[in-house]
Amino acid sequence: MDIQGIITYIMEIMGTIAFAASGAMVGIRKRMDIFGVCVLGFVTACGGGMVRDVILGITPPNVFRNPDYALVAVVTSILVFAVIYVKRDVMDGSFKVVYDKTMLIMDTIGLAIFTVVGVNIGIQQGYLDKIFLLTFAGTITGVGGGLMRDMMADQPPYIFVKHIYASASVVGSLVCVYMYRAFGAVVSMVVSSAVILLIRYLAAHYHWNLPHVEFKEER
Repeated sequence: MDIQGIITYIMEIMGTIAFAASGAMVGIRKRMDIFGVCVLGFVTACGGGMVRDVILGITPPNVFRNPDYALVAVVTSILVFAVIYVKRDVMDGSFKVVYDKTMLIMDTIGLAIFTVVGVNIGIQQGYLDKIFLLTFAGTITGVGGGLMRDMMADQPPYIFVKHIYASASVVGSLVCVYMYRAFGAVVSMVVSSAVILLIRYLAAHYHWNLPHVEFKEER
C-alpha cells in the first residue's frame, strides 16, 4: 500500500468511527436496543459508501469486501452504548448540551473525511474529467449515511434542516476535484477536508441556515 492508500485508509477509519458514534447516539436517543444502535451506527458509517460504490460500478461495495469498516462501526457503536448505559444521565438535563455538541463534532468530522474519500475513490476509478459525477460521489458519501440514519430513526433528515451541511459537502467536493488536478491526492484531501470543517464550524457558530419558508404558526 502506497502513502496515498495509507492516508486514505486512516481517514476512512477515522470517518467510520465518527459517523458510527453519531449513529449510535441517535439510536440511543430513540430508545433502541443494542442491536438497533449497532445497525444505526453501521448504516451511518457505511451507507453513503455503499451507495457511492454502486453508482461507480464497484460491486460488491467495498464494505463487504473489506470488513474492517463494518467491524470498526459495530465496535464503536457498542462502546458508545456501553458508556451511556453506565452513565445514563449523560443524555438528560445539562448533559444534553454535551450530546448536541458531540453530535455536531462527529457529524462534521465524518462529513469532511467521507466527502473527500468519495471524490478520491471516484478519481481512482478513472473519472477525473467527470466533475459532476465526482461531486455527487463525494456528497453522497458524506451525507448518505446520515440521511439513512435519520430516515430509519424517524426524524427529519439532518442534512435538510440543520445549518449548512450538504452544501458544505458539495463545496468540499469541488475544491477536492480542482485541487487534485493542481496538487495531487494528498494535498487536495487535506485542504478540502479543512474547507468543509471551516464551513461547518462557521455555520454552527453563526447559526447559518439556507433560506426556508416560515409560516405564521412557526414564529
